[in-house]
Amino acid sequence: MAAHTADGIDWNSRLADLRRADGLQAEAVRLVAARLVDGLPDEPTVVDVGSGAGGMALVLAEALAARGGGTLVLVDAVPELLDAATAAARKAAAYETDSHTTSVRVRPVLGDLSSEQPSSFLPTADLVWASGVVHHLPDQAAVVSALTASLAPGGLLALAEGGLDARFLPWDIGAGSPGLADRLSAARGEWFAHMREKIPGSVRLTKGWGAVLTAAGLRDVSAFSYLVDHPAPTTPQVRDWALAHVRRLAESCGERLHPADRAVLRDLLDSGHPAYLGARDDLFLLSANTVHTGRKS
Repeated sequence: MAAHTADGIDWNSRLADLRRADGLQAEAVRLVAARLVDGLPDEPTVVDVGSGAGGMALVLAEALAARGGGTLVLVDAVPELLDAATAAARKAAAYETDSHTTSVRVRPVLGDLSSEQPSSFLPTADLVWASGVVHHLPDQAAVVSALTASLAPGGLLALAEGGLDARFLPWDIGAGSPGLADRLSAARGEWFAHMREKIPGSVRLTKGWGAVLTAAGLRDVSAFSYLVDHPAPTTPQVRDWALAHVRRLAESCGERLHPADRAVLRDLLDSGHPAYLGARDDLFLLSANTVHTGRKS
């Protein structure tokens, strides 16, 4: 969602960062996609809401192609992100074997869940995937109800929300006070609460996602988590991700940190400083992401 959307974030400017994160999550979400499409009817319709740079769209297209095809509908409010996701999915949509060729129809839909009635652009679906998008919308419970309404009977809603913040730094990095990673996580939590408060018409969500899915009328509500795990010694991909992540935290959360921590962040991002993050080999990436699922009767 771009700067004109409810959360005020310029998502188009984050396209490169989103692609980088998609690359690091690809192996993990490929398993998630295979798990979610297993058991869907033949030629199913799958909707990826808030498709971003297309990391999940790509693996959903692969999973659908491997099982014979279907329709993949990509929904996003940012044209540039929607184009990127569409290109990624279409590249993976044709799957050839020795005996036959299967195909996946990829249909992009420009739609903003915060300003439009979802029923005006969401098709009836056998699976709706929404990752990290609902918490950027004013009334999260209402959005879950709208996504539920778009499901076909027996259809599955998979909502990726929550989990554990990404960890990537040693506890003591040798610059400033130990425990910087914990303080960054706390500052990010404060930023998130402020972001939610500033959304026009924001409604607090005071119960867990499983309870939200149940209240929306879904049955067989459950959850599972998947790990994104890139241990040290680091790789160029993890190093680039860490630099981009710290740069974004400095921009969005820096004012919530002690001045001494702000100074450390400047040093970490300065390629000429001894503390430069890009010169470290002990960076890593570990995060846990939770997927909440429920089925329509």
